[in-house]
Amino acid sequence: MRIGQGFDVHAFGLGDHVMLGGVRVSHTQGLLAHSDGDVVLHALCDALLGALALGDIGKHFPPSDERWRGADSRTFVRAIADMLVEHGYELGNADITVICEAPKVGPHAHAMREAIAQDLRVGVDRISIKATTTETLGFTGRREGIAAMAVVLLVRA
Repeated sequence: MRIGQGFDVHAFGLGDHVMLGGVRVSHTQGLLAHSDGDVVLHALCDALLGALALGDIGKHFPPSDERWRGADSRTFVRAIADMLVEHGYELGNADITVICEAPKVGPHAHAMREAIAQDLRVGVDRISIKATTTETLGFTGRREGIAAMAVVLLVRA
């Protein structure tokens, strides 16, 4: 088995929604990013790539590459799902924490779990999504941005 961890953060900017876990969530702001800024999927990608010892999301989908401008981050997860198969692994489980004051994650958590499970070709019971705040402390507490952390366990297929 292999374990990986990932972290991502994006600042809020203009917009009317954020992408979280492959789900469009209405919000008073958008996220500043080269792709769609989905911190949940970016943290997950880094955790998966880390567990495979294949670097990070920037190595495989660099922001300097115009192909990824505005890209749907589910594309990244699907590509990494193929890498898991190529290396003889499958996801045992993923545990993801979203850190923000807003938007509320709870109402969207199940849809996020379903999207991620579909992209990784596993049961939804292997995906955990939870959220926390920083009690108004720091950049997330001041509602300047959003962050996510992910931990994954890979097992031999």
